Amino acid sequence: MDDGERRPASFGATMKAVFWSFFGVRKRKDYEHDAANLNPVYVIVGGLVGVLVFIGILMLVVRLAVARA
Repeated sequence: MDDGERRPASFGATMKAVFWSFFGVRKRKDYEHDAANLNPVYVIVGGLVGVLVFIGILMLVVRLAVARA
C-alpha cells in the first residue's frame, strides 16, 4: 500500500492494540503500524473501556476477598 492510501484501522483492531498496550508487549513493527493507522478517537474510547473493565475486575476481586474474610 502507498503511504498516501493509508487505510484506518477498524475499531476491533484498535481494541486489540489497546488491549496489548495495557500489558506493554507491542513489537516495534506493530507499534509503528498502529501509530500510522489507528484512529485517535477509537484509541481514547478503547482506553476508557479498558480502564472501566480493569476497575470492574479489581472491584470483583476485592469483593470476593472481603466476603471470604
